[in-house]
Amino acid sequence: MNSSGRKRIPVGIIVVSVIMILFGLLEIVTAFSHSFFGITTLGTSIATLSSAPIGALYVLAGLLILTLKKWGFVLAIIFLVLDILGRLSLVATGLYPLNTAENIYGIISGTGIALIIAVYIYSRRSLFAETKSKHQSSMQSA
Repeated sequence: MNSSGRKRIPVGIIVVSVIMILFGLLEIVTAFSHSFFGITTLGTSIATLSSAPIGALYVLAGLLILTLKKWGFVLAIIFLVLDILGRLSLVATGLYPLNTAENIYGIISGTGIALIIAVYIYSRRSLFAETKSKHQSSMQSA
């Protein structure tokens, strides 16, 4: 805790959060541009409408873990699971083509990183505090 009584955010959580936010923003860029460093998606509206929310979930999960609240942890894990399932569904529906080595590497490594991040956050679950209600806080200070 710091001098204001607030919990200090561990460096590992900050690093993971920054990675998640950055990767999520890159996913959103790729959803609209349909090409990023050799990784391509179908250039259709449905591909954009399917891919952009997946990147947004990654960004939101990255922001949520910074709260160090239990609800933030739970939502972040849910969003990461949805991100992983979304990636797999893009491949299954053909919206993310597996026609190049870059695309194959991109989906395997990107999904693997999201899975590793989810496992890391879960392993650090003890950092995420229960949110106290005003009633609980007033009872403890009495």
